[in-house]
Amino acid sequence: MLFSDRVDAGRHLAQRLRHLRGEDVVVLGLPRGGVPVAFEVARQLGAPLDVIVVRKLGVPFQPELGFGAIGEGGVRVRNEHVVSVASLTADQIAEVEAAERAELDRLVRAMRADRPPVPLAGRTVVVVDDGLATGSTARAACQVVKVLGARRIVLAVPVAPAATVAALRRDADEVICLQTPDPFFAIGEWYVDFAQIRDEEAAALLARAAATPPRADDTAAAGRRPAVDEEVIAQAGRIRLPGHLVIPPRAGGVVVFAHGSGSSRHSSRNRLVADALNQAGLGTLLVDLLTADEESHRAFVFNIQLLAGRLADITGWLRGRPDVGDLPIGYFGASTGAAAALWAAAIADDSIAAIVSRGGRPDLAGDLLASVRAPTLLIVGSRDETVCDLNRQAQQQLTCQNTLAVVPGATHLFEEPGALDTVAGLARDWFTRHFTAAHPAQPVPG
Repeated sequence: MLFSDRVDAGRHLAQRLRHLRGEDVVVLGLPRGGVPVAFEVARQLGAPLDVIVVRKLGVPFQPELGFGAIGEGGVRVRNEHVVSVASLTADQIAEVEAAERAELDRLVRAMRADRPPVPLAGRTVVVVDDGLATGSTARAACQVVKVLGARRIVLAVPVAPAATVAALRRDADEVICLQTPDPFFAIGEWYVDFAQIRDEEAAALLARAAATPPRADDTAAAGRRPAVDEEVIAQAGRIRLPGHLVIPPRAGGVVVFAHGSGSSRHSSRNRLVADALNQAGLGTLLVDLLTADEESHRAFVFNIQLLAGRLADITGWLRGRPDVGDLPIGYFGASTGAAAALWAAAIADDSIAAIVSRGGRPDLAGDLLASVRAPTLLIVGSRDETVCDLNRQAQQQLTCQNTLAVVPGATHLFEEPGALDTVAGLARDWFTRHFTAAHPAQPVPG
């Protein structure tokens, strides 16, 4: 199995952890790459999310050999056998620990800011990373969690060597690993996108989870799997295109994503927005509008009419699914994908309920802008000056209900801390409001 990214890995891992639903669970992600994986696990288990920051204490003249570990709150674990064999002095131990404690404190501040840690005593604690090689950090995390009073420790990772998994069963009550390839060379080999996670990205996910803690009834809700959460092949005329479809129970509508040039359905930015929509009870379809061969040719990438036609065909295919039926459908377009979304909505009937453009090029829809009837939200970054101007000009041609939202300090890709979360919140609110207007709740007979 090749994971598209850490979000995809987290979703697969969560399915293997379904037996924990209903327990008093806390999910802990190892910084930094483990946090996006843990975010998905916590979301699908309906459990609180936190970060587990630990530092291995390495023998000074052989750092890869650990003689212990430290965690938050002054937690210290020592292997007295290694200390004895290595003949470590008290001064050497203190020097190593002081250096590692300084880095631990820095990471805690960067990851969690001023929030207190989630209590672990008496609970089932799931320690999550994006993969293991030697497993030394995961081992230290399990040891620290045990000292902090966890009732049961589950270590969960997408990929690791079989020998590492076997060794870690001594430190955790249960070890879940989706695959143990042989030979094993590197964790990143098992991901399409294994980009380094910055401190700010991990911190933003932790802040999102803390801002929307699971309610008392969320555990029961989490026990109900989404009506649909699967890889699909969408039909666009004679072309078959891969996508990922999620439809939560009692979904209020479905949003089809049209990505921009140089991107794909695996875009981490679109996935973040899609996750926010899913959490709000909206379905999502992330789909490629071009085949793998077509994506390498500029003539296809900027053929807005072709992209719009594919999007319209995919919408028809989606509408034909019994699990979608008459649910409202909206479009989320990025860059050139925004032009395709507007074009497709213009040539469709009134079945498109709402459109959101992120850093889009609505100007590429040309004269068809005046024919768009769906309520349209244009989101741009204040520092993306050229695209800001193009969006303002395009807005003058729109006759539908429309709004231009400028995110302060954001550039074209909204890479600044918190910028993409702002986009996700704007899109969620826009789709929720207009889906409700297009498909009001029916009164319950009584």
